[in-house]
Amino acid sequence: MIGMRIIHCCDGWGSGNGAAVIARLIAGEQESVKNEVFLRRWVSIRELRTSNQVWIHCGWKPCLWWAALWGRNVHWMPEACYDPVRLKFHGWKKKLAGIVERFFLRRVSVVVATCPAEADWIRAYEPRVKRVEVTDIKRFFRLDGSGESKNRQQGGSKFFVPLTTNSELKFRTQNCELIDTVIHLLYLGRRHPLKGLEYLEEALKKCGNVKFWNCESEGMSNDSECGIVFRVESHAFGEEKERVWDWCDVLVLPTLSENFGLVVAEALEHGKRVVVTDGAPVWDPDNDGDYGGRLMYLRGYRDGSPEERVDILMKALQCLLDNHERI
Repeated sequence: MIGMRIIHCCDGWGSGNGAAVIARLIAGEQESVKNEVFLRRWVSIRELRTSNQVWIHCGWKPCLWWAALWGRNVHWMPEACYDPVRLKFHGWKKKLAGIVERFFLRRVSVVVATCPAEADWIRAYEPRVKRVEVTDIKRFFRLDGSGESKNRQQGGSKFFVPLTTNSELKFRTQNCELIDTVIHLLYLGRRHPLKGLEYLEEALKKCGNVKFWNCESEGMSNDSECGIVFRVESHAFGEEKERVWDWCDVLVLPTLSENFGLVVAEALEHGKRVVVTDGAPVWDPDNDGDYGGRLMYLRGYRDGSPEERVDILMKALQCLLDNHERI
């Protein structure tokens, strides 16, 4: 049986691009059921018109508008581009481009959201979209903390770029009798105004009992007088990232706007605890639970004032300090 011909269009295909990672996961799933799947940036009219499906990832780029103009059976995944918080960022540019963006949203067959909250953002941004569907990206991850990614089991997919490489990782503090050791707190990602890192750093400074990790003084993490050692990593990949995960006890993502939060899924796969905000609504425990108590979800953060955000993060940090005993 011959499957469909499917094209995925994204503005960039680097491993650090979250939209590209999600596109590859979906492409690999489609390929596994005998479809012919291709990854593209700019696509010829002929290729777009002769494909059964065209998937567009993210928004605001001319190459994506081109695909929406000429593609057949177009599925558009905006990846939280229409989150009201994100729309305000460089808002004047988005208002100018919004006329074009809304035009193409009305043309496509389906707009695909990663959670019900994003589906609401899409409908509010352009009420005249033909259809909005919600897809569960969590299906690609084993979030029980086993350290084994579902994607590695597929094997051989030309699209899969592994997020992790070590299938034998266990809880870092499993069977640990020391309950007064430091908490290794990790922020893993780029520095960007919508990531909320400045609020976290301010909360850490006010919290006290915190030290900031750097590669030249790694030994400080064993300082018994320190409650939390905080580390920022923006460019860790492959084996280097695995060493970072081995160092980590708790991942924190203080985001104001997140399309999915791949780093949260990766942390849960590694058996780590996670602190995440309501800027990433796909991780709301009301939807899928708190993963055995490993996920702390901070409500009121996304729409709070800067002072309120710092205060919410300080309370979360204090909760970590008050509960030294690890999972």
